[in-house]
Formats: sequence, C-alpha cells, structure tokens
Amino acid sequence: MIAEAIVGLVAAGGAVMALAYRRRVVLYRTLERRIDAITKTTPIGVGALTPHTVPSFETRLAHIPDAFPAAMIDTLRSQALDLVRPERSYIPTHKKGGAVAYESLFAAAPAIVALYHAPETRALISDVVGEPVRPTPINDQSSLSVLFYEKPGDHIGWHFDHNFYRGRHFTVLLPIINEGSAANGLSHARLQAKIGGRVINVETPPNTLIVFEGARVHHKVTPIVEGERRLVISMTYCTDPRASLAQGAARRIKDVAFFGPRALWT
Repeated sequence: MIAEAIVGLVAAGGAVMALAYRRRVVLYRTLERRIDAITKTTPIGVGALTPHTVPSFETRLAHIPDAFPAAMIDTLRSQALDLVRPERSYIPTHKKGGAVAYESLFAAAPAIVALYHAPETRALISDVVGEPVRPTPINDQSSLSVLFYEKPGDHIGWHFDHNFYRGRHFTVLLPIINEGSAANGLSHARLQAKIGGRVINVETPPNTLIVFEGARVHHKVTPIVEGERRLVISMTYCTDPRASLAQGAARRIKDVAFFGPRALWT
C-alpha cells in the first residue's frame, strides 16, 4: 500500500510538472507572436536616437550619457512606474532587491519591450561591442527586466553575469530613475566594476546606457539608503543565443533565485 501510494504521488507530481511546462510553452509562443506587433505599433522614438560617438569597448565596458531622446525616457519611466509589485528576492550577503520579469512587461510596459527589440537599439549595441548581437530568448527570465532598488539596503554584491549561450553575452543597463541624497541628487546605489586591477565607479544617472560583457567584468551595485529609488531597465544580447542542454539547465537554476520556481519550466 505504501509503495503504491508513493508511486501515485510521483505520477501525480510528474503530471503537474508536465502541465506547468506545457502552459509555459504556450505562453512563450503567444508572447513571441506579440513582439512584432508591439515593435511596429508602439511609438517610443528610438528612431530619433540622440547623436553620439560610439565609445571604446576595449575594457569590455562602455557607457553613453543621454543615449535616447528625453521624451522616450519619459515614456519608459511612466510605464515602469505602472508595473505591478516587483518580485522581491533576497540572497544573504549577496543580493536584495526587486525585479519585474520579461513576460510581465508585455501588457503593462510595451514601450520597454519595443525598446529591447528595436533594430536601432540592437544596431547601437552591435556598434559598441563590435559584433552583431541579437536579443536572448523570451524564456530567459533575465533577457529583459526592470530592476527595483527602492528599499534601504537593496544592492547586489560582486558577481559575474554568467553566460548561458554559445556566443558572447552582453548586459545592457538603462537607468530611468535614480534619485536620492548622494551627489547630484542621485542615490547611493553605485555601479562598480573591476577594470585593470582597480575598482571604478560607473556613473548611472537616468538615460545613461551602460554596456558590458558581464561574464568578463566583475561588478556590483552598492546599497541604497532610506528614501532613495533606482529603477533600471536590464537587457541582455548575445552574438549566438543558442544554448546546450547543460547551459539551459544552469540558466533555469539561476533564474529561480531571481524570479521564483516558475523559471524551472522555462
């Protein structure tokens, strides 16, 4: 009887997991079909990119101040503020903060989705890194997200952005809110990176585009303090977004820490 009960529980658990996986597959297929419609019908002004000189990527990190038209940043900021409550994550001694994942942005923040997929954005990142890049897959919870640093102590410690794909992998950050009691009215949340054996501060006022090869650049974000807020659009691009089975499994495990158990079925 006990053995039969165990077998029944295992079978039921397997059926539940299979159903959850099928639902995720259907969801991602539906969202994939919506990408073209969003990029064609969501006016965000990417076509009027602010003229700029492409910065050097020799250190695998570059930033572009005032990267996009101010009106576009206003649209992105407005939609980000309308997002549902971010999913909070806490990893002792390493990370505390909130995030809204890719799949949650389609309904509430289509301009952010359009920015990520705009040919002009992709061309700009390709120019910076010196290779053609493509968005990473929609089932990767970190392909596109909005990061919330808004509670005292929100931060992320020293880390690399592990590459789960065959090609080179790049992290692109676009702060849309950064306000607090530090210099120039910014928050105390500073992006720091280790370059050439020393730690540098990367300025992140709103509308600064930061591009870096996260798997090769050790970086962190220092904690914010009471009354401060920092919202960042996080995007990832890759020269070859195909992945092995082992890379896909490792990516799912990482995503669980940030976005919860649903990442297991991505």
